[in-house]
Amino acid sequence: MPTESRPRAPDAESRAERKERTRRAILDAALALAADSNLAAISLRQVAKQVGVVPTAFYRHFGSLELLGLALVDESFRSLRLMLLDVWRHAPEYRDFIDGSLPIVAQHVRENRTHYAFIARERVAGPPRVREAITHEIELITRELSTDIARSGAAEHYSSTDIALLADLIVSFVVTMAERLVEDPDSEARILAQARTQLRMLLVGALSWRSREPAAGAEARDD
Repeated sequence: MPTESRPRAPDAESRAERKERTRRAILDAALALAADSNLAAISLRQVAKQVGVVPTAFYRHFGSLELLGLALVDESFRSLRLMLLDVWRHAPEYRDFIDGSLPIVAQHVRENRTHYAFIARERVAGPPRVREAITHEIELITRELSTDIARSGAAEHYSSTDIALLADLIVSFVVTMAERLVEDPDSEARILAQARTQLRMLLVGALSWRSREPAAGAEARDD
């Protein structure tokens, strides 16, 4: 008779849960240690000590501090991008891109302040691959906004190049707003109101803009 196999799923699940808790603890420790400086100023041993694990345990989760930084960048942007995409794809007019996006960004900053503080620091002072990853994520958000503006028909008089420029302007404003919210969380209402006004001022000009597509073989020229 075949012997009855012992159930092993619960053990496997508990190991996976322990591994995820340790990974989460490492990420949180790195955020805390880098709060007063940046990722480049902390060491792997500091992170391991903070978590209460040996340095070799760190390598079972991340090959280096730089890879840990990349994981934090991905974690910081993933949910924000999904929320913004949902707003933009249901935004029929320019003002809906603004009025829908800004409160979502403010809420996300409020709920993930340490991540945004990390992004603000590492965007200018982090390791090269981390800076590149942050730039890539911002560019990805910009491209997604550009696509949704084009789909909405709100920029029917724009060339694809000008739609991309407009999206870049909007995202740049939003990034600046997020950094201000990190620096001064008590002034959220004022910062939001200022950003909304600034973006609406920008869009007053955008609504009147007409692109001129270049003739074949000629350079683009805008009126």
